[in-house]
Amino acid sequence: MRFISAFLLLLMFSVNAQSKYPQDYFSSPLDIPLVLSGTFAELRSNHFHSGLDIKTQQRTGLKVKAIADGYVSRIKISHYGYGKALYITHPNGYTSVYAHLSKFGPDLERYIKQKQYEQETFEIELFPKPEVLKIEKNSLIAYTGNTGGSGGPHLHFEIRDNAERPINPMLFGIDIKDTTLPKVTSIYAYPLSDTSKVNGSYKKQKLTLIPLKNGDYTVRNINAYGAIGFGITTWDRQDLAANKNGVTNIQAFVNGRKNFELDFKRFAFSETKHINQLIDYKHFKENRQRIQKLFRDNNPLSLYKDIQNEGYITVGDALDFVYKIKVSDFKNNTAWVTIPISGKAPKNKATPIKKETPYYVTQKEITLSGGSGFATIYSNTFYKNLFLDFKVSQDTLVLHKDVVPLKKSIKIGFDISKYNTEDKTKLYIAKLSKYKKKAYYTFTKRKGDTLTTNTKTLGAFTLALDKDKPSITASNFKNGQWLSKYRFLKLKINDKTSGISKYRASINGKWILMEYDYKTKTLTHDFNDAIVKDTKNNLKVIVTDNVGNSSTFETLFYRK
Repeated sequence: MRFISAFLLLLMFSVNAQSKYPQDYFSSPLDIPLVLSGTFAELRSNHFHSGLDIKTQQRTGLKVKAIADGYVSRIKISHYGYGKALYITHPNGYTSVYAHLSKFGPDLERYIKQKQYEQETFEIELFPKPEVLKIEKNSLIAYTGNTGGSGGPHLHFEIRDNAERPINPMLFGIDIKDTTLPKVTSIYAYPLSDTSKVNGSYKKQKLTLIPLKNGDYTVRNINAYGAIGFGITTWDRQDLAANKNGVTNIQAFVNGRKNFELDFKRFAFSETKHINQLIDYKHFKENRQRIQKLFRDNNPLSLYKDIQNEGYITVGDALDFVYKIKVSDFKNNTAWVTIPISGKAPKNKATPIKKETPYYVTQKEITLSGGSGFATIYSNTFYKNLFLDFKVSQDTLVLHKDVVPLKKSIKIGFDISKYNTEDKTKLYIAKLSKYKKKAYYTFTKRKGDTLTTNTKTLGAFTLALDKDKPSITASNFKNGQWLSKYRFLKLKINDKTSGISKYRASINGKWILMEYDYKTKTLTHDFNDAIVKDTKNNLKVIVTDNVGNSSTFETLFYRK
């Protein structure tokens, strides 16, 4: 009996040691069954998804509960990004995050609105002291919504460690039903040196993927020579949703020995930009398909594990290899891909023709200039040295194509001394769309006769002129109308050129809070704020665009 008891204790200790995240500490943030539209660390534009996107039955207003005791350590309200977001720090050192909220719980809502009125701003960021807003487990903290950059009603939910690194919430026992195997949709082979070839070509090759009845895959035998690597497109689906979500783990094996692993359990926000080097960025920009490279390729991501030879395979003549890929979701549903490789030295010794330009960029800072424009590329901006295209013509600067990922921003600048004084104040730098059909405002600084902007992508930039004023129109009322039975006061605002920068609303000269929803271009005031107390009310709204053009809207309404 003593031997059995000791064995059980040892077994329990071993299990607990393997599970370093508490399993029964956190509860669910919602009272409904958890169904996901987005999983942790799945691939998004320029970043990894930092939490779980929980479906809210296609509606807003569901109650959000605190997953454990703690205190509100941060509140952030913004027009974009997370919209209305709440951060709760817990005694065990973790912080839970709830985003895209429609509103907060009653006590929090009063606290936040008081601060908004004190600072006369809708967008606000607060860091309350631990004793100010204490929270009990399962207490009401907010209601689900669709604010900020949300594409539909849902709750974005995160758990972060004490270094502010997001961690997959499912590691803490938050359960999502999933018995479905991941899907693999394509496999690519990459020659990785000037002498490497796959199936006789030095170009990337899409391989023929053959699904098997058991959910695994195989690929037709390939001939290869030299250093090669592979890429994969894959997704996972949970049982209760049709969404194509990200997987949790990808491993690769060469002749039975592991040489590569991607483990999507935790990352730091400072490294999320490296997603653009994890994927085949050029392929994504040209085809809108994210191929995950199963080799490191000068990438410092912490998601890589157990990498041998950077994930490359060196194939010699007449040597055979079996390359296997293991794709897993969080519940360890697994799909395998088998790729047989035959080493075959190419008869044609030709190497790739590399395009060279006058602009070779190393890891040192350099400024490229021509005509009225310039581009300053800071040290260590690219993942490797390369030749760039650069041209300035008629106030348009072309810095290569947006097919190369950046680690840092590049400064783009224009000399505007040739413009008249009035136009200088209305100029801004715009990023041109892929086919140069549309110009998008970029945050522009002016110093003397020089305009500059910072960009995280290559491409075409131009000087643009905005002399148009924003538009302001009443949405749910008319001038002189009685609004005694109205809960909300709404207006539509828009700027068709450089975009809206700021707005200010007042009633009888007193600032009022108006929430701005950029997706519907709507400003909304809630009469329950109890600011409007007079019968006759003069509403004044001033809207300013990104180059300083302003419009003023004034109207009367009555209310008892």
